[in-house]
This record gives sequence, structure tokens and C-alpha cells, in this order.
Amino acid sequence: MGPPAPPAWSERWLAWRNRLVANPRFQRWAAGFPLTRGIARRNTRALFDLCAGFVYAQVLTACIRLDLFAILADGPMPTDVLARRLDLPPDNARRLLRAAESLRLVRALKGDRYGLADLGAALIGNPGIAGMVEHHALLYADLVDPVRLLRGQAQPTRLSGYWPYASGTTAEPEAYARYSALMGASQAMIAEDVLDACDLSGVRHLMDVGGGEGMFLEAVAARHAQLDLTLFDLPAVAERATARLSRLGFGDRVTCRGGDFHAGLPSGADAISLVRIVHDHDDRPAQALLAAAYAVLPPNGLLILAEPMAGTPGAEPVGDAYFGLYLLAMGSGRPRRSAELRTMLQAAGFSSVQEQPTRRPLLVRVLIAQKTGVTQ
Repeated sequence: MGPPAPPAWSERWLAWRNRLVANPRFQRWAAGFPLTRGIARRNTRALFDLCAGFVYAQVLTACIRLDLFAILADGPMPTDVLARRLDLPPDNARRLLRAAESLRLVRALKGDRYGLADLGAALIGNPGIAGMVEHHALLYADLVDPVRLLRGQAQPTRLSGYWPYASGTTAEPEAYARYSALMGASQAMIAEDVLDACDLSGVRHLMDVGGGEGMFLEAVAARHAQLDLTLFDLPAVAERATARLSRLGFGDRVTCRGGDFHAGLPSGADAISLVRIVHDHDDRPAQALLAAAYAVLPPNGLLILAEPMAGTPGAEPVGDAYFGLYLLAMGSGRPRRSAELRTMLQAAGFSSVQEQPTRRPLLVRVLIAQKTGVTQ
């Protein structure tokens, strides 16, 4: 073997630039020079936000646990009244309100009053977010020593116990109830976005695999009266889905079947949905699931794959930073880019894979794969 090739010009330039930016004298100069001042200040803020992110999250947690947003839902209130409603000392109530204002959760008004800002108001309409914020206490405990987690020395984690299917263990009934409720609440946020991206006009029978307690199929049933619907999940979860959907009046529309997709999927549907399922599984079981879906679909059958994806423009930290570490702590799965999922779908046999735009790609993106070119 000959000597290694010299670094490309772009890599040499990057190395020089990094040395320059790392120099404290240059940083001080850039913060004062008019043409670089704005960039320097934005970078300083971004770096500090990375350091302070946990504290910001805890401000949000305090607001949710104290029910601040619901209290302000009917209109602005004086600070002293809010302090009594929150059961906080006046000084600490003001401290929290100012912290929440800085995060654009509430808005300061004249007369020492506070009202909801847009982010706080949006949280009221998305109870799944509040559920996830409370749930993050487990994630934070698992991330106390992120290096141990990355080295695989932090097992078992809190999250792996919360999501027992990730480790393949059998859970007590209350565990299924706990995670099914959280999954259902967060599923409600994206169900309509997924359906907006899907043309189900030619579908006769849709099966939702890993459908939890049926939140997604509830939205499907309300929008598509012509469809036969099946929910497939672990037996204990399918039982809960049957009871919940019956209470809501969808018992005659949705058939709930219990089983384990690792052993295969039931046939009969001409469309299968996987809503936030694939990224919960490592490559081998995820690929097996896509192959199982292909095997039971008829010619021209559809597979709907919907989940947040890594590399989403404008939401890169959500995919690779948040879900990358969350799924590691959970003990199963990884965030994947759209191109990776396309490759997996094609390896499973799907020759046609199209991405359909969604309203909020940060929360969910949709790939539609069709089984074509086969005969029974």
C-alpha cells in the first residue's frame, strides 16, 4: 500500500477554520467586529442553550405539573392571584412566570398580569405533549451518565422497563395500561396528519399493526366509513383496545386481534399501517416486519409507514439527537432517514415507494409502499 492520500482541500480548510474559531482571542474579536458580531452572538446563545437545555425542560415540567396553562386558559391573571392558585411563594411564582415568559410559554401583560403565549396555548390542545414531558423523568434518569449508556454499561434502564416489548419481556397488566395510554395520547397528535397524506379511496381493509389502544384507527373510522378495520397488537394490548373502542362505539367497525408480529401477520387486509412502529425496532426485526407485511398483502396492496425520521430538514436534532438517545435508553430501535427506510422497503419486496408530504414533518413523515408485479 502506498502513502495515504493527503486531505482534500475542503478538509484542510475546515481544520484551519476550526483552529481559528477555537482561539479565545478570535472569539473576542469576532464578538466585537460589526460583520461577525451577529454570528458570534448567535453561536454563543446556541452553545449556552445546549448547556442549559435541561433547565429549560424543567421549567416546562414545573408549568405542566402546576397546571399553569390550564389555569390561564380562561384568560390572563395577576401575578399574586397566580401565586395563590399555584400554591407558590410570590417570589418563586414570579421567578417561574418570568422563566416561562423567556421560553415563550406565557406572556407578560400590563398591570403585573400574565396570559398564555402561543406555545403555552398549543400545549393545552396537545395533551400528549404533557404526557411525554412527565414521562421524560425516566429518560433523564437514564441519561445521568450518557457515556455509560453509549458504552452499553447502563442496563437495565428505566425506559426498557417502561416499554417491555422493547426487551421482549412479559409485563404486568398495569405496565401495558401505562404505556398504552401514553402511546395513545401522543398518537392522537399525528393521526390526522398521517391520514391527510394517505389516499385510502381504493382500500377495502386496513390493518394497523402495533396499533395500541386504537387511537389511529379511531381517526380512520371517523373519516373512512367504507373501510373494514383490524388492529393487531400484543394480546394484552388488543384486549384493552377492544374495550376502549367498544366504549366509543367503534366496536362493530374495528376487529382487534392479539399476537406477536415476530411470528407473522394475519392476512386479509389490502393495506397495512405501521405508525411509529419501525423506529422502535433494531434493523433485523424491523426488516422482518416489513417482509411479513409484504408477504400478507395482496397484489397492489399498500403499506403505510409513518414516523418521525432522522435528517428531516429543519428538525435534525429531533431525529438524531432526541430519538437517537431515547431509543438507545429504551433498548431497541434507532432513528432512520427516509432513504434508509426506502432501501429496507425495497429489500422487503416493495418496488414502488413514495413519500407523501405531511403538515408537520418534525412529528411524522409518511412513506407509501405498494406491492406490485406479483401474482397469486
